[in-house]
Amino acid sequence: MNLPRRFLCVITDERACPVELATMALDGGARMVQLRRKTASGRELYEWAVRIQELCRQREAMFIVNDRLDIALAMHADGVHLGQQDLPAKIARALLGPEAIIGVSVSTPAEAENAGRDGANYIGVGHIFPTFSKDKPSPPLGMASINPIGKAAGLPVIAIGGIETGNIREVMKAGASGIAVISAVCGADHPAAAARELVNKIWQ
Repeated sequence: MNLPRRFLCVITDERACPVELATMALDGGARMVQLRRKTASGRELYEWAVRIQELCRQREAMFIVNDRLDIALAMHADGVHLGQQDLPAKIARALLGPEAIIGVSVSTPAEAENAGRDGANYIGVGHIFPTFSKDKPSPPLGMASINPIGKAAGLPVIAIGGIETGNIREVMKAGASGIAVISAVCGADHPAAAARELVNKIWQ
């Protein structure tokens, strides 16, 4: 599956049922949904994943599992997103096959270069701005980091971390192909409307 030229990725969080969040994100025009729930059991993740993937297929969107390669394998997800402490992308590629989408979180050109060499399809670069969605011991990378890190990988960049309607256009201009958000959609009073506004900003 090829990545769209520009797109919104919505990452589920702890605030609501992931299936409900995915439904609203897709209603708002998200082209990728990433299932992330650190506290869930394997069974819960699997059951959510099956339902979310069906929703994504109905909308011709991409479904990615965060971290859990076993869940992605078990239910034939479109792909997996890996952190620096997870299995290497080359192992995931060997297990998932050539058609799977593999993303890798990076924060330096060296990590980006490794991801590209190991067979990733895209890199997640962040955090770009201060964010409270995840604990981050390091300072924000800033928009100036997007282009050089992307060039080091030779891959599309999905920018993440503190991105919202007020700064999204500048992030896209800095070289991002996609935007990943948690709070900007999952924490909104009307997630579908929030996603729709972000998608509109991406294409302005």
